[in-house]
Amino acid sequence: MSDETAGIVSRGVAAIIDLVVAGALVGVLYVGVALTRLMVQPSAFRLPAPSVFFSTSVMFGVAVLYLAGCWLASGCTAGAVVMGLRVVGLRTPRLSPAVALCRAVACVVFPIGLALVAVDGRRRSVQDVVLRTRVVYARRP
Repeated sequence: MSDETAGIVSRGVAAIIDLVVAGALVGVLYVGVALTRLMVQPSAFRLPAPSVFFSTSVMFGVAVLYLAGCWLASGCTAGAVVMGLRVVGLRTPRLSPAVALCRAVACVVFPIGLALVAVDGRRRSVQDVVLRTRVVYARRP
């Protein structure tokens, strides 16, 4: 495994892929709710029409659980796998559950924090600085 810290382009592309994956998961949840409603009340079926607040809350929750779960399980999200990245602690190859959850919340609430990678000499985002994490290239030679 490489110790080279990932740059803004690879991290940005990975973040966009992860946003699409989280959106797809929310879409799957919506279809599941719609199909459940159809099975329970077929004669009175209407597509669910969740409020903006509810939709935003669900997207937030799904994104946080997706990111934290992936970082806990392997250090890699789908976007990270595509781009050959891994999230690690400063001195450990894995994140603790608390750090993974806090990092996920910070990434969802403050995604612009990634922009610091472009100007920081050590390629750290705001989340990396605050939570003492790194995103490294995970490709094996």
